[in-house]
Amino acid sequence: MKPEIHSPALTLGIAGAGAMGRGIAQIAAQAGLRVLIFDLQAGAATAARDAIAATLSGLAAKGKIAPDAAGAAAARIEPAAALEAFAPCHVVIEAIIEKLEAKRQLFTALEGIVGEDCILASNTSSLSVTEIAAACRRPGRVAGCHFFNPVPLMKVVEVIDALLTEPWVGDALVELARRMGHTPVRAKDTPGFIVNHAGRGYVTEALRLLGENVAEFYEIDRILREAAGFRMGPFELLDLTGLDVSQPVMEAIYHQYYQEPRYRPSALAAQRLAGGLLGRKSGRGFYAYPDGKQQAMPVPPAPSARPARVWVSDARPAFATTVRALVQQLGGTLDKSQSPQDGALCIVTPLGEDATTCATREGLDAARTVAIDVLLGLDKRRTLMTTPLTAPAMREAAHGLFAADGVPVSVVRDSAGLVAQRVLAHIVNIGCDIAQQGIALPADIDRAVTLGLGYPKGPLALGDALGARTVLDILENLLAASGDPRYRPSPWLKRRALLGASLLTPEA
Repeated sequence: MKPEIHSPALTLGIAGAGAMGRGIAQIAAQAGLRVLIFDLQAGAATAARDAIAATLSGLAAKGKIAPDAAGAAAARIEPAAALEAFAPCHVVIEAIIEKLEAKRQLFTALEGIVGEDCILASNTSSLSVTEIAAACRRPGRVAGCHFFNPVPLMKVVEVIDALLTEPWVGDALVELARRMGHTPVRAKDTPGFIVNHAGRGYVTEALRLLGENVAEFYEIDRILREAAGFRMGPFELLDLTGLDVSQPVMEAIYHQYYQEPRYRPSALAAQRLAGGLLGRKSGRGFYAYPDGKQQAMPVPPAPSARPARVWVSDARPAFATTVRALVQQLGGTLDKSQSPQDGALCIVTPLGEDATTCATREGLDAARTVAIDVLLGLDKRRTLMTTPLTAPAMREAAHGLFAADGVPVSVVRDSAGLVAQRVLAHIVNIGCDIAQQGIALPADIDRAVTLGLGYPKGPLALGDALGARTVLDILENLLAASGDPRYRPSPWLKRRALLGASLLTPEA
């Protein structure tokens, strides 16, 4: 008989009493489930129960839950002395070591203990659920149920359908996630599922920018945090998670997708991992952490220099209008001639191109040319990009002018595509590719990314906000400039850009 997920009598077994197992046990007990928890390490299940009880008491002391609710939830958690105690379970979720053979052995052992309709779910973040299920006599009742750490705070669950998972199993796990107060997203069994797959767009492209010496790591962080609205810069994020965690995930997804260029890891990160620069946990990563606090990076004062005149390219008329208005607002003098006068600072507004390409295409003097990123607006942080020949005096004058109202300015080196443009286009493109592969519904992709990664928008909504045609232009220009297939536009993006349709529109 299939489990009644909303039944007061539902019993959940959790194998593994580490951080993930404890988190799952806590939210399950708070949702009214009877929870059995088992761990191979003697005393670990009891210690987990006691730690959860202390956490619940702390929440009650802070007024976040009622004291009687905390006590009742703690009482629902029962340490199991042996795996055989899982016999009455309706669902078992494993949260053990992330090794395929260990998970397969656990599930085959459970098949001899639990009832025929007990669901076996894996909390794996990187292994194939299909491979785990293949060891089972009844692979149809095996699925993925991937929570995120810390479980009580990260309110998303990826429900993973393996190749042979029966539909009712995924349906039941979706309802179980909802009962526990979390948001379920349904995905096919593919490398990285949704969240770890989509996450390849942010840090991998930032690492590539650093590897190309476009800007210092902290400047890239400032641009993406302040201009693009991310909670943390990519290098702050890598330091938080630790390269010992992040680099193996990057490498695993790259190889699981047979060296798909979009997911190519960075040699820089591999070197830093080998050198023990893991991040916060080692006291030093991209940033240093004296006394456990991130070391502040220098912010040089804006130059006092100003250009005599500013000529703005009309190659992108809407961008040109925005830049001209800002120049006048900042007290600059516009050069309104068709071609720039002698001595005028030349401003170009590229999308996916470098400043050099813009300057040569328009016949501009590269020594006087500076690019500005208008894509995200100019009111939070402004990004300027020089050509290899931009004169220091012109660079200083451009920086001084565009920082005149106190808005911070980042000046980066010439590259195919400005920092935020490259990273955001890559995020959108990978999200579109997840949709193209049918891994999840478009709305679930965005829901998983916003809840699981904390992005300001999901990749598809982000593409709609920027404009699918604009993102397509950035990628096509990046591809033309670099020849790197990582910038190959997803068919999902290309079709919707050409049709003027939302990226969130599912296939008919």
